Amino acid sequence: MFIKFRKSFTRITERMLEGLTWKKFFFIVLGAAICSFGIHNIHQRTAITEGGVIGMMLLIDRWTALQPAVITPILDIICYALAFKYLGGRFIRISIISTVSVSLFYDFWELFPPMLPDLSAYPLIAALAGGLFVGVGVGLIVRQGGSSGGDDALALTISHLTRWKLSRAYLFTDLTVLLLSLSYIPVRRIFFSLITVTVSSVLIDWIQDLKPGRFYANCEEG
Repeated sequence: MFIKFRKSFTRITERMLEGLTWKKFFFIVLGAAICSFGIHNIHQRTAITEGGVIGMMLLIDRWTALQPAVITPILDIICYALAFKYLGGRFIRISIISTVSVSLFYDFWELFPPMLPDLSAYPLIAALAGGLFVGVGVGLIVRQGGSSGGDDALALTISHLTRWKLSRAYLFTDLTVLLLSLSYIPVRRIFFSLITVTVSSVLIDWIQDLKPGRFYANCEEG
């Protein structure tokens, strides 16, 4: 019985890791660490509003009786179902690994006190710094063929269907949610959120489009 279970588990693991090199795995984990670090130390402390799935979850939670713990999985499942249809199973396999990595790093950073200064009094700096962390972290993950959550899966699907640049797809989803969020969030806060999602979207696009040789050369030099 145990041998049969071990063989089944081995086959599933090999299937999950198919096409995933150690280099890709390293950059997925690195991206997850960078992205979650920025959200934990900047976004959460300074109350920068998110677009995408997170922002939609907050919006639905605000105007309905549904709880975030219920809303978020539903939204993510919808986004990943679309991604599976248009981007294939390989994308989903890599995304599972990257999404789990992001979740684990969230828990990891929670074990420590804040590691960056509180930028609540400097919303512009917070917006720029937050966008930098998210853009670089998610950009590294997307470049390896995965996503850090439903936001990325939805943006990649839109980009695939419309042939838009990835940054445009991200901005479309983020701006849609942020505009709807004006129903309960002050314009001033939305303004700084627009800055952070614009910075992150442009960085994700830039990192994805870097030529492989130049990208890895830059990483090795750094």
